[in-house]
Amino acid sequence: MASKKQWKDRDPEAAREAGRYRYPIPSRALINRSLEEVGRPLSLTELIAALGLQGQRARTALARRMEAMARDGQVIKNRKGLYCLTGHLPVSTGRIHGHPDGFGFLIPDSEGARDIYLSAREMRQVMHGDRVAVRVRGEDRRGRPEGVIVEVLERKTKELVGRFQLERGKGFVVPDNHRYSRNISVAPRYRKGARPGQVVILKISAQPTAHSPALGQVQKILGEVDEPGMETLIAISAHGLPNVWPEAVQSELGRFGKQVPEAAKYDRYDLRDTPLLTIDGADARDFDDAVYCERTREGWTILVAIADVSHYVKPGSALDQEAQQRGTSVYFPREVIPMLPEILSNGLCSLKPRVDRLCLVCEMKLSEQGKVLSSEFYQALMRSAARLTYNQVADILIRKNAASRRKYRRLLKPLSALHDAYRAMARARHRRGALEFDIPEVKAVFAGDGTLKDLVAYPRNDAHRIIEECMIAANIEAARFIRRKRRPFLYRSHAGPDQKKMADLRLFLAAEGLSLGGGKKPKSLDYSRLLEKVATRDDKDLIETVLLRSLSRAVYEPDNSGHFGLALAEYAHFTSPIRRYPDLLVHRAIKHALAGGDAGEFTYTRKQMALLGAQSSAAEQRADDATRQAMDYLKCEYMQDKIGQVFTAVISGVTNFGLFVQIPGKQIEGLVHVSALPVDYYEHDATHHTLTGEKKRLEFRLSDALQVRVSHVDMGKRKIDFELAGDPPVRKSPPKRPGRRR
Repeated sequence: MASKKQWKDRDPEAAREAGRYRYPIPSRALINRSLEEVGRPLSLTELIAALGLQGQRARTALARRMEAMARDGQVIKNRKGLYCLTGHLPVSTGRIHGHPDGFGFLIPDSEGARDIYLSAREMRQVMHGDRVAVRVRGEDRRGRPEGVIVEVLERKTKELVGRFQLERGKGFVVPDNHRYSRNISVAPRYRKGARPGQVVILKISAQPTAHSPALGQVQKILGEVDEPGMETLIAISAHGLPNVWPEAVQSELGRFGKQVPEAAKYDRYDLRDTPLLTIDGADARDFDDAVYCERTREGWTILVAIADVSHYVKPGSALDQEAQQRGTSVYFPREVIPMLPEILSNGLCSLKPRVDRLCLVCEMKLSEQGKVLSSEFYQALMRSAARLTYNQVADILIRKNAASRRKYRRLLKPLSALHDAYRAMARARHRRGALEFDIPEVKAVFAGDGTLKDLVAYPRNDAHRIIEECMIAANIEAARFIRRKRRPFLYRSHAGPDQKKMADLRLFLAAEGLSLGGGKKPKSLDYSRLLEKVATRDDKDLIETVLLRSLSRAVYEPDNSGHFGLALAEYAHFTSPIRRYPDLLVHRAIKHALAGGDAGEFTYTRKQMALLGAQSSAAEQRADDATRQAMDYLKCEYMQDKIGQVFTAVISGVTNFGLFVQIPGKQIEGLVHVSALPVDYYEHDATHHTLTGEKKRLEFRLSDALQVRVSHVDMGKRKIDFELAGDPPVRKSPPKRPGRRR
């Protein structure tokens, strides 16, 4: 049997383990190697012997590590309790992605691997989000790999939110998230007095198996489905958003005062006499960026000052761990779930006017052509000269409002310089071919009692674009600076369209008499030129929509893939550390480089950054899903008393079961089911985004305008149904040529 010294000598990560733990045990790398060397599955006792461990403490620690490795899919614990290397088994590990119709998919951990279809029968034993190991047994009727669940590695769902219902005396909860396709049974003694129709938080007391459904217990009754604010409570619970500060975080907050400590002000550039400005929306409360601009002989000097959150939130602290878990602030129509506690997000870190604040500055020299000639980063002390809203800046610079210009006359010079610099940057942006989709933001307006009053669209103006261009420029320089300093960090990557989307897009464009340049790999400039070409066409909205849908989603990752939408070779997020965790990581990398530390001594490795990037991307997706769900709920509430009313809508999606339509200005979307169209058999053309009647040859196409009537609103499912209220489009497609009979 190997001695304690021998396993440490064999372990390539022994030094790191010793630095992290008081009583170190073999690393995952050594465990994997030992299992590989033995060449067969091992029990915990056999693995302890193979590694040469002694004592109960080592046994307990190794058991915990093996459980963690099983959760991560590195090993599988079979039914005999033996640990197997997943690489020696014909299985794929990953997360379950449920479908409302009962079936599901395994999203593999392996990058580039195909999703595996799981039948409704297989899905009985798991829930959306669970981690499992799956064996492929063949293909389904669509040619997709079909799997059988071998092991459940991790149960994701401990709680869920839904509506309590009673049917024939049996209680159950209908999950609000429709990816949980099965109702959860609730025994009478676990109902806590919930009444039918009430929204509850349910604790899963028994996970589903192949032979028995999941069971639950009502933990909390949130209230009736139509109570003001219910949409936020449901979204928070349904998506598992952390919204309570742990005790460890609250105890750490006690060391922060209301003012910046005097000791923290030393060894920083003093910018308190520089009239830096914050420009945000009227309802913003956390101000994490400020700007200043002045004319120079070569062009302009722009200062982008960002709140120095990293001074207060240290790696490994309870604050940092909670911020990492949250990933991002979540902005609901009624409230904000912040990434950082308010004492920081709205207090010490917020760049409020006329108070001292710590910041990290990106100073850029800009040419007349809008190109950044040079940049530098430094830590500074600032005092914001004013807090302006986008509308106020538009009054000053665009509408030339005399009263506003008098009120802020001392700021006219830097604001005017900022506007001129923006125009130069916008021209440079246009030359490189960055994509621009100016979609107005729709906000909910509430009455005094909390009920929904209206949905109002807020179009963007030059004030929004000024700040956007300044932030983009600073983000580019941050990525370049850290790359030169060789610290691992998270790029904001936006890949171009994949081959399948490109093939569908080119078929659609060809039918419209258009083409997209760039061959198999078009660039942003090719997209931009096509957008310019169709700008005066009647169907430009249709073409813009199809182009937008061909693009992928941006992610955080340590490898640089460039940013397709902005037409940039490298990009990072630096400008919002109060509300985005990747920005905080970028700040730490910059400050480590500024301090002159060795690149190899940076707090994070590239592997750790990859994990943090995946976690941050998932948190961003979770926040987007939660806010979209809350807004969908409010849109249903807005339409609930409008059943029978007629609206002008635009077709926003075409499927084989009907048309999705959107009401412009409100961005309210609903379905015109195929059964609500003129009676016919309809053929769906996914490539050309059309639905065509076989007999009458009526053709419905993406972006067509229709008169629709509200026929049904389902608050529980957050769905709106429409029916045609006027004549269908006069466009008719030519009849199909009959095929030659055999």
